[in-house]
Amino acid sequence: MAQSTEVKAFIDTDNQTEKLPLPTGNTAPEREQIKHTLIGSQRAVKGTIKVLHQLGYANITDWSPLLPSSNPGEVISVLIRIISVS
Repeated sequence: MAQSTEVKAFIDTDNQTEKLPLPTGNTAPEREQIKHTLIGSQRAVKGTIKVLHQLGYANITDWSPLLPSSNPGEVISVLIRIISVS
């Protein structure tokens, strides 16, 4: 699947790749929780979840159920991930 220009621009700004240092010795990377929150119309949130699934970032079932927000016509879905940080 070809990436759209917007996705490429978000993922690879200025076509530069930052190389992160590899861990040395017996130090394990620190792990931290990160939360992704989608807020918008039901159609927009579901569409974004599907795109992230197609890109291989997250399974559709990894997201929380759609919950109504405090704004009429808006829903919220959350994805919680544990990531390695250095």
